[in-house]
Amino acid sequence: MAIKVRGSRGKLSLYKRVPARYRAIAPRKFVWVALHTDSFSLAQRKADAVWSEMIEAWEAKLAGDATDAGERFQAARDLATARGFQFLPVNKVAQVPLTELRDRMMAVPMREDGPDMIEAAALLGGAKEPALTVSKALDAYWQLAREKTLGKSPDQLRRWRNPRIKAVTNFIDVVGDKALSEISADDMLDFRTWWLDRIEAGDVGPGSANKDLIHLGEVLKTVNRMKRLGLTLPLDGLSFKEGEAGQRPPFSSDWIRDRLLAKGALDGLNSEARAILLAMVNTGARPSEIANLTTDRIRLEDEVAHISIEGEGRQLKTTHARRVIPLCGVSLEAMRAHPGGFPRYRDKPGLSATVNKYLRENGLAETPQHTMYSLRHSFEDRMIAAGVDDRIRRDLFGHRLDRKRYGKGATLEHLQGIVQALAF
Repeated sequence: MAIKVRGSRGKLSLYKRVPARYRAIAPRKFVWVALHTDSFSLAQRKADAVWSEMIEAWEAKLAGDATDAGERFQAARDLATARGFQFLPVNKVAQVPLTELRDRMMAVPMREDGPDMIEAAALLGGAKEPALTVSKALDAYWQLAREKTLGKSPDQLRRWRNPRIKAVTNFIDVVGDKALSEISADDMLDFRTWWLDRIEAGDVGPGSANKDLIHLGEVLKTVNRMKRLGLTLPLDGLSFKEGEAGQRPPFSSDWIRDRLLAKGALDGLNSEARAILLAMVNTGARPSEIANLTTDRIRLEDEVAHISIEGEGRQLKTTHARRVIPLCGVSLEAMRAHPGGFPRYRDKPGLSATVNKYLRENGLAETPQHTMYSLRHSFEDRMIAAGVDDRIRRDLFGHRLDRKRYGKGATLEHLQGIVQALAF
C-alpha cells in the first residue's frame, strides 16, 4: 500500500494494486483513491479504512453478479451504501433533487465499453427487488416474529416452529411457492378444498385444518405487516365449523386408586415417566411443568415440602402459571425419589407419547379418550367436590381469576391441609 502525492495541489492519494479476486469487476489493475489531505500522518490513519471500504464495494459488486435475484438485490443495496447513497428504486431516484441525481450519475464509473452497469443499477435504482415467495416469507417470519419466542426453551421453540413450517409446506404442496402478491382468493379456496377432502375422508378433523389455516395466515399477515408490503391477502372466511370442543375426561377416583395406583401397575414405565405421572396425581400440575423442574424448584426439606413452578429457562403457558404446590401422598414419594428432577424429559419431547402409549397398552386408560393429562382434570374435580374455594383452586392450577386478586392468598400450610385431604 503506497501513499503518494497526486495532482498539482499536493493532496495525497492511496495507490494500490487491485487484488486478483476483483480483476473481473475492477476496470484497472491499480487504483488511486483520494485521501483528501496533505498530511502524511493523517493519510496513513485514513488509508486502512478507505481500503476496507473499497473491498466492501468490490464484494458487493461480486455479489451483484450472482444468479440469485435476492442476492443481486441485496448486493445493489450494499453497493449503494458503500458509495455513500441510500438505495432507491428507479421511480424514487427520478424524484430526488437534481443535485443528488447528478451526484449519483457522476458516481457511476465508466469502463472502456461504457458505464459500469452493476454500479449503475445500484446507484440509479435499476436493481429490481425479487418477488417475496411463500417460502421466503417463512424464512423472513422467524426474525420478524422473534418477540413471540422470547423466553422459550429449545424444545418449546421447536414445538412453536413446527406447525408453522407444516402449514407453509402444505400450502406450497397444494398451490405452489407463489409470490405473496400473486396469491389469489382461488388459491386459498383450493387450499381449503384440499383440507375439506381430507376431513371428508376422515384423515383429520376440522380443528386440525383450522390450525393449519391459522398458522399460515399468521405467517403471511406478519410478513405483510412488518415488511410494509401493503398487500390485501385473501385470508378471511376460510375456517371450518367445529363441533363441540372435545375435553379430556378426568380419571375417576376409583380408577386412580384401584387401577393406576395398584401394586405393580406402573412398573413397566421408566422411573422418570412413572414419577412424573404420580406427581400429577396430587398436584394437578401439567406434565411439562413437572418434567422441567430443576433441583432448586423441588423443595423437599422445607417445612412444607413443595414444588415451585417458575419460568426460568422456558416460557410458562400463561402469566398465572407461576405458583407453588404442596407435595402430599404418592406425589411426595415420587418427588423424593427424584430430588434432582427429570433430566430424561427436561425440555425434551416424548413424555406424553411414552406414558399415553403405556396406559393404552396396559388397560390403564379408563376410556380411549383418557390421557395422562386427565389426572389434572381429576385433581380439579376432587377439589370442586370438596368445596375448595375458587381462588385457591385457580391458584393451585395456575388459572386466571375472573376478578381482581386481593391479598397474598392462602399460605403453603393452608394449601397443604387442603391437598392432604384429597391426596392418594
